[in-house]
Amino acid sequence: MIQEEITEQVKEVIQKNVWGTIQDFLSYEIFHFGDDKHPIILTVGLLLFVIVILLMTSFLLKFFRRIVSRKLDKGDRQKFESVFSFSKYFVYLIVVFFTLDSIGFNITAIFAASAALLVGVGLALQTFIQDILSGIFIFVDKTVHVGDIIELDGKVGRIEEIKLRTTRAVTIDNKVLIIPNHKYLSSILYNWTQNGTVTRESVTVGVAYGSDVELVRELLTKAALSNKNVLKEPAPLVLFTDFADSSLNFKLIFSINDSFQAIMPQSEIRFEINRLFREHNVNIPFPQREVTIVKK
Repeated sequence: MIQEEITEQVKEVIQKNVWGTIQDFLSYEIFHFGDDKHPIILTVGLLLFVIVILLMTSFLLKFFRRIVSRKLDKGDRQKFESVFSFSKYFVYLIVVFFTLDSIGFNITAIFAASAALLVGVGLALQTFIQDILSGIFIFVDKTVHVGDIIELDGKVGRIEEIKLRTTRAVTIDNKVLIIPNHKYLSSILYNWTQNGTVTRESVTVGVAYGSDVELVRELLTKAALSNKNVLKEPAPLVLFTDFADSSLNFKLIFSINDSFQAIMPQSEIRFEINRLFREHNVNIPFPQREVTIVKK
C-alpha cells in the first residue's frame, strides 16, 4: 500500500515537472520589444501555433486549387494557377494577422513599428504591383491570348506564354521578348490576330510619269496572285495613292493567312514586281531635281 502511494507521488512529481518544462519551453520569449503599453512578444508556443495554422491553410489552399483546376481547360487552368499563386500569399498574410490577433498579439504595434518600412517597400514594388494587376486584367478581359500576334512599342511577336507579371513572346527572328504586363495599360497594343488569322498586308511602289496605269494595275495584281502565300479571296486590290513629285504611287493590298511571316511574301512580291516591270518596260523612277545656276 505504501509502495503504491509512493509510486503515485513519483508519477505526479514527474508529470508536474514534465508539464512545467513544456510550459516553460512554450512560454520562452524569442524576442520582446516595444514599450510597456504596446509590447510585442513572440514566444515559442505562439510561433508553433502560427506554423500549425499556416500548414493547415496550405493544405486547404492546395485542396481548393486541385478541385477548381480539375474542371478547367488547359488555357483557363494556366490563368487560374497564375492568379492563385499570387493570391495565396495574401491569404497567408491575412491568416497570420487574424491568428496573432485572436491570441492577443498586438497587431497595432506591429503596424506602427513597421509603417515606414511598409511605405518604402510599397514605393519600391510599385512597378511590380502594376505588372501583377495588369496581368489580372489581361486574364479577366482576355485582351491577348497565347498564339496571338501583337505589336507593342514597335516590336512584333507571337505570344507564347502569359504569366501574372510578364508575357513571353517570340519575334520573327526567333528572339524571346519579355514584356512587363503594365505595358498593356500604358502603351497602344496592336493585336494582329484578334479578329482571326487572316490579315491584310501591302506593298507600295512608284512608276514613272507616262506609264500605262492600267498595265501597272494588271502587273501588280499578277505579282500578288503568283505568290503561294497570298489568298485568292479576298482578291488583291491595287490603289492609285498619289501623284508624287517624281512618280505615280500605287499600293498593292493582299491577304495572307500568317501575318507573322508577312515579311517573306512581301519580299517575294517585290521581286516579282521588279521582274514584271522590266519585262513590260515599266520604269520605277528615282528622284530628279533641276538645279539652276545663276551667274552674277
